[in-house]
Amino acid sequence: MTHGCLDVLMDVQADGARRGLAEVFPQDLYPFPVGAVRARWEQELTDPTIDCFVIVEAARLVEGFVALQGDQLLHFGTAVHTWGTGLADRAHDDVVALWRAAGLSSGWLRVFEGNARARSFYQRHGWRPTGERSASTFAPFPTLLRYELDLSRGA
Repeated sequence: MTHGCLDVLMDVQADGARRGLAEVFPQDLYPFPVGAVRARWEQELTDPTIDCFVIVEAARLVEGFVALQGDQLLHFGTAVHTWGTGLADRAHDDVVALWRAAGLSSGWLRVFEGNARARSFYQRHGWRPTGERSASTFAPFPTLLRYELDLSRGA
């Protein structure tokens, strides 16, 4: 991923967040923070400890994004029009393959407690909640749950 992808990536992420996180971040009170999220991506793109990827399909269009920091899945999302197509499943499989190739035995992430769609996705892919809870840095500071994935098991 490069800085040149950010405009399209921000469109993909903002649309997905507005639709997928509307119960977590009511848009009339807490609109998607484009500036803050873009600044975070810009910083992460220059951080040598973070690997940032765009998800592209045959048309070579940006259809999603992934950011990894060691064994942590920092960001993962696909364009709304791809939901239900299997694209997220394939991208997830690619993440797991990268981690296994790097010799990692587990991965972890944080997911919003109120994001039932994402929690279901991760649980279908073998992720399990650890019971650890934290708060988002974005108002209204919703609860994040830590999930872990045992990479020693089959995909």
